[in-house]
Amino acid sequence: MQEYCWLNGEIIPVGEAKVSVLDHGVLYGDGVFEGMRVYNRRTFKLAEHLKRLQQSAHALQLEMPYSIADLTQACEQLINTNGMHDGYIRLVVTRGEGFLGLDPRNCNQPNVFILYRGLKMGHDEIQQRGARLITASVRRTPMDVLEPKIKTLNYLNNILAKMEANQAGADDAILLNHAGQVAEASAANLFIVKNGILLTPPLEAGILQGITRDTIIELAQQNGLTVAEQPMSLYDVYNADEGFLTGSGAELIPIGEVNGRKLKQAVGPVFQQLVQAYHRLTRGEIE
Repeated sequence: MQEYCWLNGEIIPVGEAKVSVLDHGVLYGDGVFEGMRVYNRRTFKLAEHLKRLQQSAHALQLEMPYSIADLTQACEQLINTNGMHDGYIRLVVTRGEGFLGLDPRNCNQPNVFILYRGLKMGHDEIQQRGARLITASVRRTPMDVLEPKIKTLNYLNNILAKMEANQAGADDAILLNHAGQVAEASAANLFIVKNGILLTPPLEAGILQGITRDTIIELAQQNGLTVAEQPMSLYDVYNADEGFLTGSGAELIPIGEVNGRKLKQAVGPVFQQLVQAYHRLTRGEIE
């Protein structure tokens, strides 16, 4: 089956898509991106993702060559062309081709491309037993170094954390911030439940403002749960009643253990309540 992508206004076969080796997105990770899930040919939270993309680009003084309306139409065209009802969209904006050297003024034309692929997460076993997590030795990039709300192409510390998890035989890794507080996993936000209250690190902990994270907070409040954003330590996670990770690709993943310490419940009642509500939302059964 032929696979297509969208590149700078055209839908072409993936095998024919090219960007220059002089693109600063390739050379320096200079660019922004969004990852989005598609359910029944409908891109979930598309408007929110495109708004974050636009804001990330603006923060980097990266001029977007296409409007939100253009990109919305492009995503719809690509979904229809590929024919898959469910999948994952990756939308990337690079600084574009320029000279060797960091100066972005040499880059006159950003590249924009969109990929749409099937998503095989392989999470069935993890959904039953809960994810095994470790603590990464690398730290989350501090806010005074790089604003975590900017979803850039440079994910090196996240990749190093994931490599540590792989080498330890774990499913993922928790990154701490410069103060030793829990921030997030390699590519997901983190929640715990303690005494019936849903807790998650605040944005000030240096986390990405996840769209799935915001959705879960809203769903929890709609379902009568108390939600608090507050700093937390590994001690808090170790002694949580239950916990889970959230992300656009991963959706919700329960946490079974952290650094060899098992949580009281790997798949607890709050997780089950929220994952059911989330699936109803993605299916369009609730607003």
